[in-house]
Amino acid sequence: MDEATIRRLNDINREFYRITAADFDQTRQQAWPGWERLLPYLDVSSQALSVLDVGCGNGRFGLFLANAVGAAHEPPLRILYHGIDNNAALLSRAQHSLAALPNISSTLEERDIVDGYIVEGLPSTGRYDLVALFGVLHHVPDFERRKTLLRTLAERVRPGGVLAFACWRFYEELRWRERITPWPDDLADKVEAGDYLLDWRRGETALRYCHYVDDAEHAALIAATGLNEVASYRADGTDGASNCYSILSTNP
Repeated sequence: MDEATIRRLNDINREFYRITAADFDQTRQQAWPGWERLLPYLDVSSQALSVLDVGCGNGRFGLFLANAVGAAHEPPLRILYHGIDNNAALLSRAQHSLAALPNISSTLEERDIVDGYIVEGLPSTGRYDLVALFGVLHHVPDFERRKTLLRTLAERVRPGGVLAFACWRFYEELRWRERITPWPDDLADKVEAGDYLLDWRRGETALRYCHYVDDAEHAALIAATGLNEVASYRADGTDGASNCYSILSTNP
């Protein structure tokens, strides 16, 4: 996929979240059920857990960790949370929510992992006990760029740490296929197989670019990391299977 098309698709999503930030925040307050199944793979033997949350949105994964991991230990485990997102409004909501919790130290940055090079959209230094990529991959245009993102994130995992990502399998559900909108003529022959435009049916009218990651691509993304898959499962959504998770470890 050429860079102009990548930028165009990213612009579609930036505009989508600009329009829908308030509604999106209101409908994204609850933790995903699949996050609970991640917890046994986290090393909580030290006094703190360092986390990089890529595409953190309103920070609800940070809230989940603070409650499910941090506060659940005695003494409470401190969560060193680094969230990045390209939407200032959602980051503002994340800042407000996370500031109220005593056992989480948060750093929130406005960065875009699609615009330009992947590495420019990520923190310049640091390795983490947990690198999380939830609700993001379907918004990353271009197969090679998705592989580069996973490979780069794997390099940010500390020895003994984990990289956890989920792919939204929206195309497998009729209610989401019914929201597919035809591509404009100037994009129809430039997008990849599995690329779709979905409409938004809450509040403001908006369109978002989403890519469907199938089993073959999911396996290729795992292979690109060079890490070892220690768990895979389906969870979330009305059918309990909307997201396909992979938990990858630096350990053999």
